[in-house]
Amino acid sequence: MLTNKTLLITGGTGSLGKVLTRRLLSGEMGTPKKIIIFSRDEAKQHAMRISYLNLKSPTDEVIYNNSQRSLQFRIGDVRDFHSISSALQGVDIVFNAAALKQVPSCEYFPYEAVLTNIAGPENIVRAIREQKISIQTVVGISTDKACKPVNVMGMTKAIQERVFIQANMDCPDTRFICVRYGNVLASRGSVIPLFHEQILTGGPVTITTPEMTRFLLSLDQAVDTIFAALTSAQRGDTYIPRIPSAKVADIAEILIGKRPVKTLITGIRPGEKIHEILVSEEEAHRTIERGNYYVIHPVLPELCNETEKQIPLGREYSSADNVMTTGELAKTLEKFDLMIPNSGRVKEELLR
Repeated sequence: MLTNKTLLITGGTGSLGKVLTRRLLSGEMGTPKKIIIFSRDEAKQHAMRISYLNLKSPTDEVIYNNSQRSLQFRIGDVRDFHSISSALQGVDIVFNAAALKQVPSCEYFPYEAVLTNIAGPENIVRAIREQKISIQTVVGISTDKACKPVNVMGMTKAIQERVFIQANMDCPDTRFICVRYGNVLASRGSVIPLFHEQILTGGPVTITTPEMTRFLLSLDQAVDTIFAALTSAQRGDTYIPRIPSAKVADIAEILIGKRPVKTLITGIRPGEKIHEILVSEEEAHRTIERGNYYVIHPVLPELCNETEKQIPLGREYSSADNVMTTGELAKTLEKFDLMIPNSGRVKEELLR
């Protein structure tokens, strides 16, 4: 499907971007002509480039021939129209993973979240529209926090979804689709790396509230969702993985195990929910099952596909439902190699 295509990953040096890049390079979706990692952090780009060159040290790279490689790195910012419009030239598929995603940070700096999470996607759409760039597909990466949002991060991601969905009307030659999923296991800034660090330094492990639940999926499952949408989504569709959820307190208990580490209830952080939702009650009537995914049809009637007659979901999809037992959760953490070994430190990449 992606053979001889040029791909652009905005925010490509993040946790998702790195796994997405690895999977794209594996050839499972075809052999791309070029993958462009677009981000504003030169240090992360350099480290990622060195890792793909299989060099032992950054100083081993004597000749930097970035433009001659199939995996290329480009410094830029989705906030800057000229920067992103230049990067879009000659690209076939765009994965927009650039985001400000830390909930408290977005609460304290809401306009910064607006610039990255809303103005950034709008810059992508504007460039395609005004410069008549022949992009085949744009995939917007969203979050469960965009569903009935109560925090700035979720609010801005919800607007990102609508910006991309509406763009199907203004850019008829480009397919704009979205994926929306929950907490990614071991992604940078998520709760499991935090718990690992707290446990390994003797605690306490901080829990906001004992009742809190979260959807859980691995980075590879997140990429699976992106690939499923890329393969089957119609214009304006939003793909949702069907994934289990867990109590955050149970995650802490399993990771602590028999270690003499205490827990501390700190209270809900600014902008947090007790339970997350992936499909709201209002969206459920236009949500259908497609394989292993739920698919939310676009809210705009002009984009709806009347030929697809399927039974709507008809109910909210909340993390308060289908909560894993502690046994199921322990098996999940073991499956993804997230348990803390009895001796030695946890995998270094989990704490980055």
